[in-house]
Amino acid sequence: MDVLGRGPVDAAPVFDDAFRARLDDLLRWRRDVRRFRRDPLPQGALDALIARACLAPSVGLSQPWRFVTVDDPARRAAVLEDFRRRNAEALAGYTGEHAALYARLKLAGLEEAPVQLAVFADRATAQGHGLGRRTMPETAEYSAVMAVYALWLAARARGIGMGWVSILDPARVAAALNVPADWRFIGYFCLGYPEAADAVPELERQGWEQRRPAEAFVVRR
Repeated sequence: MDVLGRGPVDAAPVFDDAFRARLDDLLRWRRDVRRFRRDPLPQGALDALIARACLAPSVGLSQPWRFVTVDDPARRAAVLEDFRRRNAEALAGYTGEHAALYARLKLAGLEEAPVQLAVFADRATAQGHGLGRRTMPETAEYSAVMAVYALWLAARARGIGMGWVSILDPARVAAALNVPADWRFIGYFCLGYPEAADAVPELERQGWEQRRPAEAFVVRR
């Protein structure tokens, strides 16, 4: 039985051209959302997304991802306070045009998004018996990031937006959420229905940066 409650499947599914085209659309339309409506998600929606995230590959089948749902107002307030402090510090590091542009950017949906989720990686997990982690222990974190991306795609496919809040102090977030000391912070995420959808990243629309073509990142040897 798999994580979605289904039995074994004998024959691999066939993904045709129409499916591949829709998959391309999903990849293109997955956006880092900052502007959310306050409408709550349907009951069980977050659990369903986490179940899809757990289909992600993981080193040695260790499944080192740990999901912390953040509902307590005091814990949310602590995260918001840390974001505001770190965001002010980041703004102070820019000058001129970039400072003015940074000040206009909306970089979190912490005050509007109905769902907040923190993701950690448990490097000490016994699951997987250490396979693949002895030489590269950081693959535990890589596995958790893969789960985040799977969750992100599953959310977008259901019309749910997701935004990664990276302007945070990992130690302060871990303390605010009272998680085990050996869990490694991966990211803090806002989820909810977006105010609007756009295939172009907001940072590109705002003129912060431009997406470069894939060949710019390929090194051939």
